[in-house]
Amino acid sequence: MVYNQVVSSVWCGKVCWPDFITEGKKVIHVVKLQRNGTPSVVLDLYSGGAHCCSIEQVYTFKLNSTTVHKFEHNFGDPGEQLVQIGQNHSYDLLSADDHFAYEFTDFAASGLPIEILSFSGSTFHNITRSFPNLIAKDAKVWINVFKSRASSHYEDSVGVVAAWAADEDMLGHSAAVSKFLAAQVKAGHLNSALSSINLEGEKFVIALQKFLRLHGYLKR
Repeated sequence: MVYNQVVSSVWCGKVCWPDFITEGKKVIHVVKLQRNGTPSVVLDLYSGGAHCCSIEQVYTFKLNSTTVHKFEHNFGDPGEQLVQIGQNHSYDLLSADDHFAYEFTDFAASGLPIEILSFSGSTFHNITRSFPNLIAKDAKVWINVFKSRASSHYEDSVGVVAAWAADEDMLGHSAAVSKFLAAQVKAGHLNSALSSINLEGEKFVIALQKFLRLHGYLKR
């Protein structure tokens, strides 16, 4: 089968280009995204622009059909990796949640918690909670970064602790998160260097909890 169409995306029209981040990196993959499904063609695209945007396009067709269906997801700045991490030998998409970028501080000081998506039918599904070991590993990274901010008196700490809180909430540790954040408020460790956002201390905790509920990390 030959697919002879101009590559386009809702995020960058017809001016996208292959996502060559690393020399020699493949941008076209033929993989099984579903255990019992037919192989799909996955295309890595880049939209251009500062901190934006890695787009993954999936091209599929059903058996005994010549119609190709295209689906896409914008992974933003963190991009994605096709990985085999489950038990069914299919591929999933390993990334990080770009919603956290700039939310509480500038991009450089923002933490982005782990995010894992699968693709089945015609939909990308968030399956991050199915991999608690990977979530716990990511949480450890962010809490270590938070602790390392002690040398600068936690001048810009809210971005990384937000990512840690999201990971821990996915693991069901919300009560421990609330206790930890309350202690950090009292110690004066929840600060942002971005004065235009002005989310520090208790104000940050309130905004963080609202944000985590909005994006499904905390139960409403």
